Amino acid sequence: MSDMVDLKGRVAFITGAGQGVGRQVAIRMAMQGARAIVVNDYRLERAESVVAEVRGLGAEALAVSGDVGDLDGVAAQVDRAITAFAGIDILVNNAGNAGPNPTTAMDRPFWEQGRAEWDNWIGTNFYGVMNTCRAIVPVMIERGYGRIVNVISDAGRYGEPHREVYSASKAGAAGFTRSLAASLGRYRITANCVSLAATRTPRTEAALSDAEFTRKAMQGYIIRRPGEPDDAANMITFLASDAASWVTGQTVPVNGGYSFAL
Repeated sequence: MSDMVDLKGRVAFITGAGQGVGRQVAIRMAMQGARAIVVNDYRLERAESVVAEVRGLGAEALAVSGDVGDLDGVAAQVDRAITAFAGIDILVNNAGNAGPNPTTAMDRPFWEQGRAEWDNWIGTNFYGVMNTCRAIVPVMIERGYGRIVNVISDAGRYGEPHREVYSASKAGAAGFTRSLAASLGRYRITANCVSLAATRTPRTEAALSDAEFTRKAMQGYIIRRPGEPDDAANMITFLASDAASWVTGQTVPVNGGYSFAL
């Protein structure tokens, strides 16, 4: 039986792919036969580093740099991708957190924050998802095919203290995805979310390298270890493949049992 998760001939556009989960998704998709990977990151040097890795695996690749919260900038990146590869089959919205300009004000209680702080989180986690979909969905409709996978957080499903705006932005992305799935099924386009809990990335590495901190943090997890980028990349790649052609509008937790889904 041939590999069900075969991405041969597919072109993927992955946001926030210069490191962590996004980088691993790019590598996994190249290993699964994707023809080309577009690597977005707001730091061009990170995107170019991943492009070199992807090319080493035999796929074509393009580095594009910019903030996903900027609709015009996203549209320009998509235009470059289409010029290079004549289309986009897969969109993975992985970019998250507070984007390129986080502020320490987010460490304060929600009721002591202001609109400027909220916009950083909403701009990346919510508008970023809508911006890339706005730019890429028409291309998918024209081709009569597409796979959209939006990476959210269990903060948006479960709720976490002191992360009100982040939780709201991720929950908004999940609701947007469900509605988008309902609109796009007729065009052979699926849209799903992957919901992550504590996952080892450059942002979390320092905390998770502390054995005592990790031991305490993992007490709330059935599988008592942090997630690894591969854990997320495997599910994202599955949902981006034809093996998941009858899965749409879903939020799939990849979270070590931190929370359950009905």
